[in-house]
Formats: sequence, C-alpha cells, structure tokens
Amino acid sequence: MSRRFLFVLGSARTEGNTEILARQAAEQLPGDVEQQWIRLADLALPDFTDLRHESDHVRPASDTPAGVLLDATLAATDVVIASPLYWYSVSGLTKRYLDYWSGWLRTPGVDFKATMAGRTLWGVSARADRDASVADPLVGTLNNSAAYLRMRFGGVLLGNGSAPGDVLKDTDALTRAKTFFAQEAPLARFPHEAI
Repeated sequence: MSRRFLFVLGSARTEGNTEILARQAAEQLPGDVEQQWIRLADLALPDFTDLRHESDHVRPASDTPAGVLLDATLAATDVVIASPLYWYSVSGLTKRYLDYWSGWLRTPGVDFKATMAGRTLWGVSARADRDASVADPLVGTLNNSAAYLRMRFGGVLLGNGSAPGDVLKDTDALTRAKTFFAQEAPLARFPHEAI
C-alpha cells in the first residue's frame, strides 16, 4: 500500500501557526505520497453521541461529515492530528473527531481497531508557552490513542507561536519539520507498559 497522509486540521482559525508548521513538514514528503487535508472547522460534525450499549450502530453515509472523516481515516496510512494547544490538550474540534473513533470501533463492517493497527499517528501543534512540557497532556492523548489501536506513533512536532505567523520565527521547529515525517515511527505504548 502506498503511503497516504490525512492531515486533520483542528484549529478554529485558518492558516494558524499549527497549520503553517504542518504544511512546512508536509512539503518534505516525497511527491508520490498522497495528501488529503481536512479542516474540522469546515465540517458541521455534530457532537458525538455515545451508543456503546445500544445495538443500532450504523456506518455514517459518505456524504455526511462523520462519513467523510471515517472514509478519509480508513483510507490513510498516516493520520496527522494538527491541533493547536488549547488549555494544555487538543482543541475541542480535534477532541470531537477523536470521540468519533469510539463509535467507529463498534460500526459494523468497519473493524476500525484492526484496520488502524500498524498505521501511524502523528501530531503537529503550536503553543504560546516557551516551555514545551506544557504540551505533555496533548502528547499523551495522541500517544495513548495510538497505543489503544496498536498504531505506530511518530510523536508530536511542536512549535512556538501565538500571533499569526509567529511559528515561522521558531527556527528549531522549522528545522525539525524538514525531517519529521522521515523518521521511523515505533509502535505506540502506554506509559505503564514495559518496553
């Protein structure tokens, strides 16, 4: 299977620092790698309804926001969550998308967990704080989500920037962006798992 990257943009604004950093990294991908970009703010994705204990799980129609996201996620070999750091974790738009993964685990004919196993989850995020450790909860959310699905986790490309375009002044982040997707992503592990 040739590589297909899905970039899920979780910012409430267009062309913010996270998106700029994600696009800097994506420019380094080989020309034969397919890229799909989805801006969550452009989709009218309703709040997730937890039907875990209900029996009427159905696959969303492909022309609905949930169906568009499901089809794009299943088609991707690599899923890139590009979410700014909002209150020390992923944005609300991003969290809603990840919540839908719970429903897809039980959607007939999808076999979401088995399908996603072995694929790679990446993160890109911009933060206003100079201390990168404030993004640890965001990194944990993505790592643990990947671990649960037995995905690989490529880590999170972190940049610094608050005002529009600030991330372009973060030369360390721009340097890391040049090789971020070239690294080998290990199988994700929960923090309590033995190596």
